[in-house]
Amino acid sequence: MAMQFTREQLLQAYRTMRTIRAFEDRVHEEFTAGGIPGFVHLYAGEEASAVGVCMHLDERDRIASTHRGHGHCIAKGCDVDAMMSEIFGKADGLCGGKGGSMHIADLSKGMMGANGIVGGGPPLICGAALSAKTLGTGGVAVAFVGDGGSNQGTTLESYNLAKVWNLPVIFVVEDNGYAESTASSWSVSGSQAKRAEGFGMPCYVVDGNDFFGIQEAAADAIERARRGDGPSMIHARLHRYYGHFEGDAMTYRGPGEVETLRREHDPLQHFRKRVTEAGLLDAPQLDAVDAEAAAAIDAAARKAKAAAAPAPASLLTDVYVSY
Repeated sequence: MAMQFTREQLLQAYRTMRTIRAFEDRVHEEFTAGGIPGFVHLYAGEEASAVGVCMHLDERDRIASTHRGHGHCIAKGCDVDAMMSEIFGKADGLCGGKGGSMHIADLSKGMMGANGIVGGGPPLICGAALSAKTLGTGGVAVAFVGDGGSNQGTTLESYNLAKVWNLPVIFVVEDNGYAESTASSWSVSGSQAKRAEGFGMPCYVVDGNDFFGIQEAAADAIERARRGDGPSMIHARLHRYYGHFEGDAMTYRGPGEVETLRREHDPLQHFRKRVTEAGLLDAPQLDAVDAEAAAAIDAAARKAKAAAAPAPASLLTDVYVSY
């Protein structure tokens, strides 16, 4: 499904991708300096996937993320100040400082949460999709899954359930080449497209560095789900620039691999080149967005570091839902 973008839509897409990159780079710096508690898994390098998919979603729609969830949060519209505070474990964070990086969520935005359980999101998204179908909201549900998560039984069972119940689901397999430190070329048998075919789902195989390719596949898959034609898969091949987790020495990656990826396969630079060569946007406009994003993330980090920690009395609150 080809889509014509206005200049403002293009600027917004770039703004969101640049915000994700600035956010992740700053979290990397703060974690390295010892200011962030808990584990952190960064999304830098994968921005085109989250933005290309989520730009077609609205308030009816739900997403479930992985342990690498910051980019999905931002793409779905979560507040970056509250996100940064959550990652710092502060009381004004999205989850009151209790979720941290791996369990960050904002249900008001349709972001059902990052998840420390590999393959934990797809079953949740089947539930969200069943709710949308039953209530007739027209909403869709998107599960982001890594190549490691694509091997989990929970994911494969979700493929089956989504197809059997004809749910409005899109499974986005973000294949960054490594399940933690294990290469997907060694650990994933067959192809993701053939797996989808085995469950009777169409699969869109896309270059995950290409925002335009991702958004086109997402537009088609989401429209297909909204009209009642059931689940789809998007297999996006992309790259992460940092380790599996912060502190990962990445000894399993070849010399110069990351530097080459940053130089030759950067989704932000790909976007810039595409829109400037087509005369859709110019470099000063994009440079201004870069500066705005950097300033916004710097302000978010300074605010988070100065924010109050949760009160001890709040420790046992938010544990159970009251109906």
